[in-house]
Amino acid sequence: MTERTKKTPLRMCIVCKEMKPKNELLRIVRNPEGEFLFDKSGKANGRGAYICAEGDCVERCLKKKLLNKAFKSNLDESVYAKLSEEYEFGKS
Repeated sequence: MTERTKKTPLRMCIVCKEMKPKNELLRIVRNPEGEFLFDKSGKANGRGAYICAEGDCVERCLKKKLLNKAFKSNLDESVYAKLSEEYEFGKS
């Protein structure tokens, strides 16, 4: 018998458009209630968008407000503030 190797799921960063393993990306999810959350587990229910964990992609996402395009709606400024805060917290 041959051993099966488990495929690593790839996702595209909404900023740089690079395909990367899912576990290397930050996931922002809009749950069915319409709330925007950071999904650390990668399994939360709802529409998700992925961003590289590198500072350049996060900064460009914040500057150009790319989550608006990914979720096809105007996000509140607090969502971007939370993204910035969570990213700064994760770096330290």
